[in-house]
Amino acid sequence: MDIISKLREIKEKYSKINEKLSDQDIVLNQELLIKLSRERSELQEVVEAFDRYNVIIKNIEGNQEIINSKEDKDLAELAEMELEDLIEKKNTIEEEIKALLLPKDPSDDKDVILEIRAGTGGDEAGLFAADLLRMYTRFAELKGWKMELMDLNEASMGGIKEAVAAMRGKGVYGDLKFESGVHRVQRVPATEASGRVHTSAASVVVLPEVEDVEVEIDMGDLRIDVYRSGGAGGQNVNKVETAIRITHIPTGLVVQCQDERSQLKNRHKALKVLKSRLYDLKLREQNNEVSAQRKLMVKSGDRSDKIRTYNFPQNRVTDHRIGLTLYNLSNIVEGDLYELIEKLKIADHAERLKQG
Repeated sequence: MDIISKLREIKEKYSKINEKLSDQDIVLNQELLIKLSRERSELQEVVEAFDRYNVIIKNIEGNQEIINSKEDKDLAELAEMELEDLIEKKNTIEEEIKALLLPKDPSDDKDVILEIRAGTGGDEAGLFAADLLRMYTRFAELKGWKMELMDLNEASMGGIKEAVAAMRGKGVYGDLKFESGVHRVQRVPATEASGRVHTSAASVVVLPEVEDVEVEIDMGDLRIDVYRSGGAGGQNVNKVETAIRITHIPTGLVVQCQDERSQLKNRHKALKVLKSRLYDLKLREQNNEVSAQRKLMVKSGDRSDKIRTYNFPQNRVTDHRIGLTLYNLSNIVEGDLYELIEKLKIADHAERLKQG
């Protein structure tokens, strides 16, 4: 099936869904109404692009008729000038449509588990990890997402050794999936008296939150330890053992949660994180099998890859995967990740189109 036939088929399906949505019986069926509304939303962008494409094609044909008729020389010259612009628009929208027709990552609409860990660089690495947590927290606020801290292991000077958070909202994984990897910072640390620029690092892992049906866990494979939650002291430190640590014996994966005062709630949250990590492990094993044949430029399967550098003296952020450099670091660390994420999505689309 050629692209035009496929687009016509999509538009016909879109029209049928619109008809169904106006049916009173369907309006009263909330489950079906939500399902059809979601399908309509997924098709709408493609249909609108196809409509714009058809208008451009009609305009091109009209201009060519004027040029070929040779009845009015001045009008023909205007038509020729306009034709160049129309052909450029046609080529642009064709690329847009090809990108829209690419199979979507089924995980793009999933919520995520975000993990941030301090890497090399001592106290400065912990401070940078805390900065990254704040950056993603601010981005979540700007996007209207809900963010819930599940585990926090604090370091000295206000830094963090490790943080685990759940992020929920529309298209969370689709926006954050390219953030996994090593983030590097170059700046003068607060601990450095001589004013020398140091390089430190922190790692970020973004995992799609999975449903129970996607990952089965044999409870016999788990070792569950209960311990007392840590903290800065004072009234907020638990006097009872409510924190949970779960070890998945076959893989050696360890997760812990101490955010809730209820042992049961912490256990439930820790199991969610474990399922997401096991699901991610399974996906990475599958990706490794086909990596020799196909490897996306943007989404590397290697979590040790250095993906981005934040250079504070030059107010510069560089994403090494796509060779992008932006001189607005001060805005980015305040959560303005829109341009970075959009450029990564565009590069991913281009790579997928190239690979067919």
